[in-house]
Parts: sequence; C-alpha cells; structure tokens
Amino acid sequence: MPDADDVRRVALSLPDSTEKVAWSMPTFRVAGKMFATLPEDETSMAVRCPKVERDELVLAEPGKFWIADHEAGFAWVRVRLSALEDEAELRDVLADSWRQAAPTKLLDAHPELGLPADG
Repeated sequence: MPDADDVRRVALSLPDSTEKVAWSMPTFRVAGKMFATLPEDETSMAVRCPKVERDELVLAEPGKFWIADHEAGFAWVRVRLSALEDEAELRDVLADSWRQAAPTKLLDAHPELGLPADG
C-alpha cells in the first residue's frame, strides 16, 4: 500500500516537479501549477481530475475516491492511499494529474508520460 513517502517520491520523479508547503500541507507542482497535495494526516492525496471523470470515479469506487466539500466546485478528487492497489496505480494517478497541469512544451518533451495503459 503506497504511503505519503511514496507519493512524494513519485510526484517528484515527474519532470520539473517541485514540492512547496501551502495551506500547511505539502503540495506538488509543475511549472508553478499544483497537480497534487497531501492534505490532513497524509493518508490521502488530492489530484487534478476533470469533473465528469471525477464523478464517474467516485461512483465507481467510493472506497478509493471522494470529493472534499471545499473542492466540489473544482476539478480535483481525493484518493485514499490505502485503497490504491500498488505503486503502479499511484504513478498512473499522479502522472495523469501532472499531465493536466504541465505546459504543452513539457508534455511534448515527455511522450513516455502519455495516457496510462489499460489494464
């Protein structure tokens, strides 16, 4: 089961990623834009997710994904770290969020971070 240290390591392994404390919690950014946070007691993470996909994820896997009340109007979803299958799933979730925040130039320079494999 991935933990906060795994989130930090994987997030910072993504190109041009940095960590910054904001709102008293670790946040992870690419080109100055947040793509992940470790809120509360670091047992979950918040990641970027288009609202339509977010709602589908929450309905399909409510034990893994949920929407924090204060984030309901934004394209973010919470992920329970204990519900992730393994580090590969953690990497897919973080890479997907990174792609949503990264500038086109950076995306073009890292095609290996394309869409996650089906499976």
